[in-house]
Formats: sequence, C-alpha cells, structure tokens
Amino acid sequence: MAESARLRKVIIPSFLVVGDALVAFAGLSLGYWLRYATPIGSIGLDVPDARYLAYLPLLLLGTAFLIAAYAQLNLYEERLLLRKFQALSLIIKGTTFWFVAYLGLSLVLKFQPPISRWFVILAYVIVLTLMFVWRSMAYRLFTRPNLVVRLRQRVAILGWNDEARALAADLTAQTAHPLAFAGVITLPGEPEPEGLPALGTTDLLHDTLRVHQIDVLIAARTDLPRDQLHTIVEACEQAFVEWKIVPSSFQILVSGLRLQMIGRLPVLGVEELAINRLFNRALKRLIDTAGALVGLILSAPVVAVLALLIKRESPDGPVFFAQTRMGTGGRLFTLWKLRSMTPDAAKTDHVHVSTQSGDARLLRLGGFMRRWNLDELPQFWNVLCGDMSLVGPRPERPHHVKHLAEEIPHYLPRHLVKPGMTGWAQINGLRGGHDLARRIQHDIYYIENWSPWLDLQILGLTLVRWKDSSAAG
Repeated sequence: MAESARLRKVIIPSFLVVGDALVAFAGLSLGYWLRYATPIGSIGLDVPDARYLAYLPLLLLGTAFLIAAYAQLNLYEERLLLRKFQALSLIIKGTTFWFVAYLGLSLVLKFQPPISRWFVILAYVIVLTLMFVWRSMAYRLFTRPNLVVRLRQRVAILGWNDEARALAADLTAQTAHPLAFAGVITLPGEPEPEGLPALGTTDLLHDTLRVHQIDVLIAARTDLPRDQLHTIVEACEQAFVEWKIVPSSFQILVSGLRLQMIGRLPVLGVEELAINRLFNRALKRLIDTAGALVGLILSAPVVAVLALLIKRESPDGPVFFAQTRMGTGGRLFTLWKLRSMTPDAAKTDHVHVSTQSGDARLLRLGGFMRRWNLDELPQFWNVLCGDMSLVGPRPERPHHVKHLAEEIPHYLPRHLVKPGMTGWAQINGLRGGHDLARRIQHDIYYIENWSPWLDLQILGLTLVRWKDSSAAG
C-alpha cells in the first residue's frame, strides 16, 4: 500500500510536472521558430535582437508561468491521474489563463527583447496541441493493466442501502476509475449484498482493512450510534485508511457542500454555488449582455420577415406573444415570443405543459418556426433586460410549477438561477414535456457544475443542434 501511495502521490505527479514543463518549453521554442525563422513570422512586427539566446529567459519564464497555472488548478492531484478529459479541460483553462496573463505582462513590463504578440498566439496553439498529444500518451501508459492497478485506490463501502448500491454500480462499471471497488463491509444485522464481494462485518474492521488492503472506506450509512462511529473512525486512523461519508441528507447541490465552523463545532451544509458568486454572476451577465445585443441585431431581419408572414397567415392576432413565466427565486416575468398559434390558443393553454408538434392550434408557419426555434428569437430582449440568461433551465408557466414540484423530486432548486434561452437539457434532446424528471436532473447538473466553459460549450452545441423536431414549450 505504501509503495502504491507513493507512486500516486509523488512519483507520477512529479513525472507529469517534468513532462509538462518539457512539452511547454518545446512548444514555446517551436512558437519562437515559427515566428522568427519561417515565412509565418512576416505577419508580425519586427522585434529587435530576437536571437534565441536573448529570448531564452522569456521562454523559461513562460514555461514557469504555465506550470504554475496548472498547479493552481490542481492538475497534479492524484484523483486526476486516471481522468483524461478532466485533466485536458484543466490544461485548456490553464493555458488560456497563461495566454491572457503572458500577453498582459508583456504590455505592462518592458522586456528586452519585447515579447511578440504573434509569438504568444502561435505558442498558445502549439502548446495546447502538444499537451493534448503528450497527455494522451501518458494516459495510455497509466491505464496499462500492470500500472493502473497500482494507481487505483481500493475502496470498501460500509453499510448496504440504495446509495451503496448506486456507488458500487458506478465503481464497477469503470475499469479506469481512480477508485477500485473492493467490496462491502456490512453492519450488524445487515444481509450480505448478492453478487458483490462481502468483506465481513465491522466486528473485525481493523483486520479487514489490512487484509484486503483498503485505501478508502466510504460509509453509505451514518445512522449509527456515536460510539460505533467513533470505533470505525479509530480503526481507519490506525490502518491509515481514508474515511469518507455519503451525505445522504443532501440529495442535490452536493458540489456546494462546505464544512464551516460555528463556534467550536464543524457544520456541513450547502453554501454559495459557483454560478451565484459575485464575480461569476458579473461575468455571466457580461456575456449575456453582449450575446443579447449581437442576437438582436442579427435576428432583426429574420424577425421582420416572420412578422410579415405571421400577419399574412393570421391577420387578427398580434405578431408577438407575451406569456408569464417564473424566473429566479420564483419571480414572475413576461417572456416574449413570435406568435406561432391561433389568437385564441391561450384559452386552453393552461392544460398543456408544452405544445406538441401536431397541435391543431399551431399555424402552418408556427410549426416551421418551432422546428427551427425561430419563435424564440425575441427572447434576446428578455436576456438584455436581465430576466433570462443565454444559458440556463427553461422557464415554466406559474400554474405548472406547483404541479411539477409535487410530481418531480428536487424540481424547485432549478429556480436558483436565471432561466435560459437554451440549456444543458435542451442540447441533450430533453425539450418540452419529454421525460420531465430527466430534464430536471440535467438542469440540476448544470447548476452544480456551472462554469463559463460549460456555457460556451452549450452555446456552441446549440448552434450545431439548432433544429429540433419538438417544441421547447
């Protein structure tokens, strides 16, 4: 166990740091060569005394900055050794941060020779490419059978319930997961799980942990007497086994769980989520405002043409359709759409959670607009006004919210953030009244895992998957 722990905690992370540094330096050097020794460099301005030896301190400084950015993002933690795509995501974030910081530093400080901005752009692209190749090769090495066994931590689950069953299923399904499922340690009076390794009971816990070489013990049940929990924790400490607990009291928003001290007592609870932090809210609002302005300008000719066609097919009704929806914190707002239905459709609107494609109330043009989501173009105005975001859970009508909250577990937390024109559920094909429970799960996932990168990913996939065969509601 000690040798495997040293491999995970010291040897492999050190290997990755050295490898990343060499690859980063090679990428910066290749960027220098392209900038100053090939015709590509003619695009940039002349830089005096741009000899390689003169540039070498800048390349070493750039390499150090890049590794520091990766370390700040916890790229070298052991939990990421077998997590290829999570590691690559952090590399993209770290390299992008380095790109901005390096350019900014070159403008503030007067280096000699000056840092060429064209060189920085070339180096950014090259470093990202080389890092992807290098880390993919390293991942293939780490996942070889003789090495992956030593990199995975052996996990035992304490207690048997629904949470334990789900955890065991997740761990056994992934052969390259950082945690390897070793078996279940049952509590007195519990039946042994069928089809899974049973490691015994808590009566001889210390010996069980040692014999089965357990690295991590995860308690799926916490409804135990205080003295029994104390004994279990002591056994883990004596065997140098990590002790973790499944927070069954918190079924959602677990990414916001934080331990804080109230007086002398530690208290676990849901604190502020990343999406609701001040800087992140300001950044998201900035992106929303810019995107809404661009969207309104680009969509104006399309909206004008559609308005004429709507009036031609249905002259008695208005062009725009206003509907009350529920936004952040339960606040009501007016959502705007291009009218896609007959003028009297609102009389029976209360019985429909969403409009199906074959609804008799739809205009001929309305079906076309809904297939391509063109009826939602006026919602750029809602985004500009601050009632909505470009990305977020789709807003529902107030008279449906209470009904859905009673039927679907954890429905209401989706109102912790602004509703969006598009969202994680929509790009995964969950629109309208289709599988509402799964749609809510996707909304909660978005809220818990929000980042600017996730928003950009959703916006990009929305453009690719713009056409949809079902209505958005």
